[in-house]
Amino acid sequence: MLTVYPTLQRLDRYKRFGVCAALFLCASFPALAEEAETPNTPPPGLWDQDTLTGDWGGLRTRLADSGLSIGLIETSELLGNVSGGQRQGFDYMGRTELAIDLDLDKLAGWQGGLIHVNGYQIHGRGLTANNLGGNILDPSNIEATRTTRLFDAYFQQSLFDDKLSIRAGQIAADDEFLTSQYSANFINGTFGWAGIMASDLPSGGPAYPLATPGVRVKYAPSGNLSWQTAVFNGDPAGSTAGSSNPQIRDRAGTTFSTNRDLFAITEAAYALPADKDAGELPTTIKLGGWYHSGKFNDYRYDTNGGLIGATSGTARKDVNNYGLYSVLDKMLWAKPGTDDQGLSGFLRLAGAPDDRNLVSLYADTGLNYKGLFEGRDQDIAGIAIAFAKVGGSAIHQDKDYNLANPGATRPVRDYEAVIELTYQYVVAPWWTIQPDAQYIIHPAGYSASPTADTSAPTSAMKDAVVLGARTTIKF
Repeated sequence: MLTVYPTLQRLDRYKRFGVCAALFLCASFPALAEEAETPNTPPPGLWDQDTLTGDWGGLRTRLADSGLSIGLIETSELLGNVSGGQRQGFDYMGRTELAIDLDLDKLAGWQGGLIHVNGYQIHGRGLTANNLGGNILDPSNIEATRTTRLFDAYFQQSLFDDKLSIRAGQIAADDEFLTSQYSANFINGTFGWAGIMASDLPSGGPAYPLATPGVRVKYAPSGNLSWQTAVFNGDPAGSTAGSSNPQIRDRAGTTFSTNRDLFAITEAAYALPADKDAGELPTTIKLGGWYHSGKFNDYRYDTNGGLIGATSGTARKDVNNYGLYSVLDKMLWAKPGTDDQGLSGFLRLAGAPDDRNLVSLYADTGLNYKGLFEGRDQDIAGIAIAFAKVGGSAIHQDKDYNLANPGATRPVRDYEAVIELTYQYVVAPWWTIQPDAQYIIHPAGYSASPTADTSAPTSAMKDAVVLGARTTIKF
């Protein structure tokens, strides 16, 4: 090991990550490669197996039985802005995800212990930055700066028959908080980590593509009731020096920043038990809140008490930030004789102070139908709507600018909304194809194009129509 470490030091951080992962797997492999009995049943065919590459001749199962699970998923999409926005055109975006889970109970007899690491190779470019003028509700939940980056890297310990679990390391809030079971199949990013969080928190908060050091505690005294709280580093990208793009400041996901600010989030969830005989279907209710200890720029007043729109002065700092949210998931109608086919819906609401936040009020809702067509039991058809209201201070900033500059007419921001129609076609358990259509109302909250001359009368960007398709393959 003494000879290996100096060699690692001479490598750049991307290569060090790869070499360390390879050394770890090589050191663990002897314990994982034990022979297993030949199964009595023949392996499933190509179109029935869970992954494209199958069981690797039984090796995948032997590794999992020994405590090592490896997943590789490629998500590729072609989305195009065919009308409105900043400019028209299609962009390709792709993401390759590698995930490794180590079950420490199977590997070393450490009961309840788990190590999880995953990372991304992100390629292509997205619509938000290039075609939609930096809109609030990102049309793609995989859009990010092109790079190879580490995401999650944590240790988790479960205790008391899995009633209590503690997770520590580099983690992300959008893995577990503010999530909806029935919004996950939509492509627009706001139906995952809601646009209010991505807009109001430094660097978008601890969410894809930026995880950050933190600790999460979850307590589930019963199968129906749970409570979880997490504390994170305040800014996943660390220092603001170097680039205005936080994903470039932490390009490899290895900054592991621990600045003086913190972001805390807590959530309670209650799942109403289903009783088909009584006609009661599954329902989950979540209530949550968050707090950030940092200082945030005020959207209307400068450090001297003047109006930013009129003076272009330095924004005053408002101490801390906070917000509340709720989530409702509901199975509305179940197809007879099935557990999860039928009509389901979701509703999420969130709010935050309007003086220090671009978005002060947020809502989204949607419907899914699983198994809509005969013989297509796993396909999901969906429609969803999201609404993000621009905060009052940001609205007044635009009005103040127009009053102070009579020769210019800056569009006054108000809100952004999106309507999405999607259909998830399951070709095989390992392959889905998803055509998608989105109508984006008031891109960037009803702002002018970033390339427009705002010193002259300027119009806001027109509503945008986004069309495209995504394919996901599990290897």
